[in-house]
Amino acid sequence: MEFHVHVRRALLLLNFCVWVSTEAIGMTKNDSAPSTPRVVNIGALFTFNSTIGRSAKPALLGAIEYVNSDSTILNGTKINLILQDTDCNGFLGTIEAMQLMGKGVVAAIGPQSSGIAHVISHVVNELQVPLLSFGATDPTLSSLQYPYFLRTTVSDHFQMYAIADLVQHFGWREVVAIFVDDDYGRNGISVLDDALNKNRAKISYKAALPPGASITDIYSVLVEVNLMESRVFVVHVNPDSGLTIFSSAKSLGMMNTGHVWIATDWLPSLLDPLVSTSPNRMDFIQGVIALRRHTPDSDLKTNFTSWWKNLKNKETLNFNSYAQYAYDSVWLLARALDIFFNEGGVVSFSDDPKLQDTNGSSLNLTGLRIFDQGSELLQILTAMDFTGVSGQIKFDTDNNLIHPAFDVINIAGTGLRNLGYWSNYSGFSIDAPEILYTSLPNTSTSNQHLYDVIWPGGTTTKPRGWVFPDNGRPLRIAVPHQVTYPEFVTKDEGPLGAKGYCIDVFEAAIQLLPYPVPHQYILYGDGRRNPSYNSLVEGVAQNKYDAVVGDVTITTNRTRIVDFTQPYMESGLVVVVPVKEIKSSPWAFLKPFSWQMWCLTGLFFLFVGSVVWILEHRTNPEFRGPPRQQLITVFWFSFSTMFFSHKENTISTLGRLVLILWLFVVLIINSSYTASLTSILTVQQLTSRIQGIDSLITSYDPIGIQDGSFAYNYLIDELNIAESRLRILKTQDDYVNALQLGPNRGGVAAIVDELPYIELFLANTKCIFSIVGQEFTKKGWGFAFQQDSPLVIDLSTAILQLSENGELQRIHDKWLTQNECSVQAKQVGESRLSLESFWGLFLICGISCFIALIVFFCRVYGQYNRYSGDMEQQDIEEAEPATTRPSRRILATKSFKDLIDFVDKKEVEIKEILRRKNSDLKSQLSQVSDGQYDSPP
Repeated sequence: MEFHVHVRRALLLLNFCVWVSTEAIGMTKNDSAPSTPRVVNIGALFTFNSTIGRSAKPALLGAIEYVNSDSTILNGTKINLILQDTDCNGFLGTIEAMQLMGKGVVAAIGPQSSGIAHVISHVVNELQVPLLSFGATDPTLSSLQYPYFLRTTVSDHFQMYAIADLVQHFGWREVVAIFVDDDYGRNGISVLDDALNKNRAKISYKAALPPGASITDIYSVLVEVNLMESRVFVVHVNPDSGLTIFSSAKSLGMMNTGHVWIATDWLPSLLDPLVSTSPNRMDFIQGVIALRRHTPDSDLKTNFTSWWKNLKNKETLNFNSYAQYAYDSVWLLARALDIFFNEGGVVSFSDDPKLQDTNGSSLNLTGLRIFDQGSELLQILTAMDFTGVSGQIKFDTDNNLIHPAFDVINIAGTGLRNLGYWSNYSGFSIDAPEILYTSLPNTSTSNQHLYDVIWPGGTTTKPRGWVFPDNGRPLRIAVPHQVTYPEFVTKDEGPLGAKGYCIDVFEAAIQLLPYPVPHQYILYGDGRRNPSYNSLVEGVAQNKYDAVVGDVTITTNRTRIVDFTQPYMESGLVVVVPVKEIKSSPWAFLKPFSWQMWCLTGLFFLFVGSVVWILEHRTNPEFRGPPRQQLITVFWFSFSTMFFSHKENTISTLGRLVLILWLFVVLIINSSYTASLTSILTVQQLTSRIQGIDSLITSYDPIGIQDGSFAYNYLIDELNIAESRLRILKTQDDYVNALQLGPNRGGVAAIVDELPYIELFLANTKCIFSIVGQEFTKKGWGFAFQQDSPLVIDLSTAILQLSENGELQRIHDKWLTQNECSVQAKQVGESRLSLESFWGLFLICGISCFIALIVFFCRVYGQYNRYSGDMEQQDIEEAEPATTRPSRRILATKSFKDLIDFVDKKEVEIKEILRRKNSDLKSQLSQVSDGQYDSPP
């Protein structure tokens, strides 16, 4: 029966294409027409008996009625709306659309189907008839390919980005997409995939449903979906069949706690027209999150709602958002036509030459004519800017409505809860988008807010988003078969198949997870040498294994292909060299100081002793006596200060100042000598000149590397060490032999390896080797998983818990704690103290001595000038007259000798002489003033 109906409709289409209606409104290019026609035809193309159609049809008819009754628009021109029912069928919908285009329409509203929109958009492009679609949301209906297609609703491009932001907001990494396998479903999910990738998430499985899928088809798809690890489901289907998915999921137990269901705009479009929903239907969708195209509250929306309530003969008690977009589409076209006619536009059609055959005869499609003024009307439409029931009607450069926004709703109980809003302007917010448009955009993570969600199962705890399915296989965990250091990980004959420090840490972390993780260990390696860790990690990236558990170092190159957990062991490369015990020597006491230090210290002892003797000689009787005794005193005093056992007391202020500073220097020198000597006699010393990685790089000696270690490539690529210098060592015995032989006998000068290995190696070899220098890399060991594995975050949290509760240290003590070599070896040269460490002290002491000597000699020189002046005057008066003066040499010699004699005198004697001379001078001056002396003739 249905087949005959389709055939009959096809025949009607062919007959229509042959018949050309001479009564069609619109004039051909050969006829004249009035500037403003009395009636203009527009078409409407959608499925009448559908969720969208039942809301859109009354809205379209009501809008036409209001436009035709409004005298302020179109200046008396009436709009004739021609309705075409696509009947939810792509083939019939295409035929209906072709019939509509043959009725002389200047524009068409619809279709609601993205599939039909793709076909009819080619037709309207050819005929230059603008197509205003309030329901075709397929993102691939672009303005570049279909310039005459104008979407008057929000594209699914923005809806899919809203869902991707929702997934990121709750911290999920994988989703399962359930969609209808048509243009609408496939293209929408493709955009979702791109949006998730930008947020480092992904679609783990795409479950496609055929259009018009039966309950059996849906059930089979959901059974397959239930075997997936992800428990976040995004449903993007048609509203007329979407609830069947939830009823089937309910029967499969997929609406329980732990599941997440996100529905696109189809679900609110289905629920909004219903004043009340049956309890059974609402029970299917408890906890579902859905997006609804946002239409801001306004007086127009309020009036539209009131008008709808009073509307008679309506098929639904309420309306969905598509009714508002359809209503605004009519007004958009009416306003554009009004401008078009006011600017002198006319309506005319012409034949399309492409519809003629090569002989010039018609192809029986003469009913399809080109709208000559279509491009002018399209320009007016895309430039429109007004406020409608659905909000602001204005298009961007891609012919999309500006300010796309969605309501985020949550189905709970018997109604819908509003969790907040999403817009491409500010992301998630509990404030309406139109409020945020007045402020600067802010899409930072801290600014994203939604109200609490009631999830499936009635819980408010955010689901983890993934589980290990009951029918899923256990994790395939590769374990390196370590040969060099089996304490970390090695083969075991027990049920696990592996044991060691790394295995115990992983098992302890798994036990802290709130869900079971079935897993099996797979040994990687032949047991004769360490495996290649890079190959092991690449096996995870290539899906050969799900994870690697072992002593795997986290490196930059590896993080590009896998994800690592939080490090459970700190690590870094170090250099290890041989050491030996220094035997006692009769001259060991000389080693703390270098020979320069010994010489300078001895000179300063004599220098300070001499300075103190000079400063104390005139005032201190302990520093006087025969020359031989004074020389002995200087030597004794100088060296006795080393032990603070000098018996001579200092009297002068300058002498005490110099002595205090010198004793401070002696104290530091003694303390340093004692510490250095203790270190030399007790600390092991190096037998190699290698002091760290820097000296190792500059040398040409061979270097030992553990088999399979990342250090091999690191030394070559990062430190530019020649590959010929590297020696692969497979066992700890190879380590010992290579170090003991040394570079000259076929061994190595040093070994570069990670600190955990070296600490264990030193303990096992009783500290006959030692680490030199510092760690020159800072890395760690972690468990490697495939990228975006949800286990990474949970295991990282578990590792932190192990560290905080002390369990990680307990496992470390179980496997790795032995006799530790805590003292790092030093070279002999490093223990010796040189002038570089003490020149500041000697400088201060020397400066203070020189200052004291300068002050002393200035004072002595002043006294000597007074003393020598008085003595010369006395000698001149007492001596007999002489005809000649003594020579300068005799006077100079006499003066220097007198100066030495003066310095050698006691301070008290000098003061007494000067005091007596001052008294005599005062007496003479007193006699002169009394006239006892005659003036000279």
